Formats: sequence, structure tokens, C-alpha cells
Amino acid sequence: MSNPRPRPSAARARAAAPPASGRGGRVTMSDVAALARVDKAVVSRVVNDDKVLSIRPETRERVHAAIRQLGYRRNMAARSLRTARTGTLGLFIPDFANPVYAEIITGAEAEALARGCVLMVGTSTAGGRAAKDYLEVLGEGRVDGLLLAGGPITWAEQETLSSLGIPWLLVNRRGRTTARHVILDDTRAALIAVEHLLELGHERIAHVGGPAGADTARRRRAGYRKALRQHELIPDPDLDVVADYTPDGGARATTELLAGGARPTAIFVANVASAIGVLTALRTAGLSVPEDVSVIAVHDLPLADHLVPALTTVRMPLRRLGARAAELLLTTQPGDLISEVVREPIELIVRQSTGPPS
Repeated sequence: MSNPRPRPSAARARAAAPPASGRGGRVTMSDVAALARVDKAVVSRVVNDDKVLSIRPETRERVHAAIRQLGYRRNMAARSLRTARTGTLGLFIPDFANPVYAEIITGAEAEALARGCVLMVGTSTAGGRAAKDYLEVLGEGRVDGLLLAGGPITWAEQETLSSLGIPWLLVNRRGRTTARHVILDDTRAALIAVEHLLELGHERIAHVGGPAGADTARRRRAGYRKALRQHELIPDPDLDVVADYTPDGGARATTELLAGGARPTAIFVANVASAIGVLTALRTAGLSVPEDVSVIAVHDLPLADHLVPALTTVRMPLRRLGARAAELLLTTQPGDLISEVVREPIELIVRQSTGPPS
């Protein structure tokens, strides 16, 4: 009869088995260090991708193998206590109804995630709270930085931002006193839109603009007027009406425009959401697009292709704007002056809503 196979020693058995997890069943950095046979500090520096850590490639791979085997995840809550950082960026927008902000959010979120952060989005329409109140809540250590997109910025908001003590950046809006913003080339977008209408033969071109006081609205109005003057056309104040960036606002502005006398042959709309209301108001008035009135808008979204008729637009780099804003917020100092324009790509998308004047 053969001799029985010798049993492994207790020490060898302990070395072969994964270490017991920490409190509550959570795998700790100490567990990873024990399995990888390295110091806990080495695991910490590998996990945090310390560029100056000098260890053998096989040691680094042993740490990664232990992480995979144990299913280790960093305890971000504990890390934030040690570093006084939350790993969270805040993005404040006027409202969720404007689809343009969805593109900015998508770009900012992707960039934040690529840099190990998450994005928290809020709006002034939530709970009826003022923007100033929302900024004060976010500034109480809940985020590492703030992005503020769209709409006019008030003196109260500017003062609140200055007192927060955290990095902040305006997105497609400019402050009254401090240069910390990244914007799009809205003036050029308006020029491209109006140039398209002029090339089609239109001369009586109306403008359905943005809210009074909005920085984007001022820049797009400037582009509209500049394009007309370049073609020796005098801007007609009766053809320049103010709206908000909503379908209802666009419809009301168009109704006002049509009631003013001789109608335009084309309308340049400062925002794609407003353009939905413009098309509705023209249809209600018994006018056909583009046979009676051509319509073009700034910003291109998937819905533009499904309107009736499909809407001609100027496509803007909204996602690139959001990504660049998050990048600048995470890579600059709170006191740095930032005045940047995201210029490319801007593209004219011709669809069925524009044509020569009848």
C-alpha cells in the first residue's frame, strides 16, 4: 500500500489562500498588500497611479493581480477625508427643458469621468430656489469646482462665486467683473446663418433673439447685424424681436413680428428650441416654410431633422464646450484668468426650412 500524500503545512496553506477581508466584508488595501507581498504604501501608490513610484514591473503586476483577484475598490469617501476633495464637479444650468444643455452636460460628464470625477447637475428651477441660494449650498464643500452655463449672471451671483473659495468657471457666458469663462463663437455662428439667407437672395431678414441681458443673445445679435451691414443692408429694429430660449418664447416673438407690418422673407432664430415655436407660429398664421418664410437657427440637435419641415441649422461644438470647461476647471488654479473661445467645428447644416424668396 502506497504512502499517503503529505499534507501542506499550515503556513503554506495560509500563504496560498487570499487574506480575509476587512471590516464588514470590504476588501481593504491591507488585504491587497498581504496577497501581493508588498507594503501597504506601495499598493496605495500603485492604485493612485503615482508617476514617481519606482518598482519592478513584476511587482506592479503582482499588485494589479491581487486587486483583480480580491475585487478591491478604492474607498473614495475615506480618500476625500484625507485629501479634502470630493471627486465631484457641479454644473449649474437654467433649466433642463432646453435640449442644448444636454449636449454640454454630456461633454462635461465625459471629461470629468476621464479625470476620475463625477458630475452633479442642478438647475435654478428646482424647488423654486434662486441661483444664489443654490450656489451657496454647492459651495459648502459638496463639490471641488463649479461650472455655470447659460443665462445672465447677476451681481449677487458674482459676489457669491467670489466668496466660495472653490474653483468656478462660466460656460458660454461672461462675468461682469472677472474673466473666468469659456464660450462658443456665437458671433460667427450668426454670421454663417445670415450669410446663408443672403446667398439665397433674402434681404428682409428678421431676428428672433435670446433673452435680454443674455451674453449669448448679445453675441448672436451682433453677428446678425454685422452680416447685414457687410451686404450694405441697414438692420431694421422692427425685424429684431426678443424671445427666451423656449418654443413658447419663439412662438410669441414670431406672432409679435408678424403683427408688426410687412412680414420678413426669412427669420434667423438665435436658438433651436425657439425655432420650434417659430415654425408653429408661422404655420398657425397660414404661412408655408420655406415658400413664404425661410427659417434657420443656431445649434443643431437630432430633433431638427424631424421637424416639419426639417430645420436648417448652424451646428456648434456643444459637447466640446462642456469637455473643455471641465478640463479647464480641473487643470487651472482658482485665481487664474481664463478667457477662451471654442471655435471649431462650426458647420452649416442645410435642410428643408430654407430656400430662395418667392
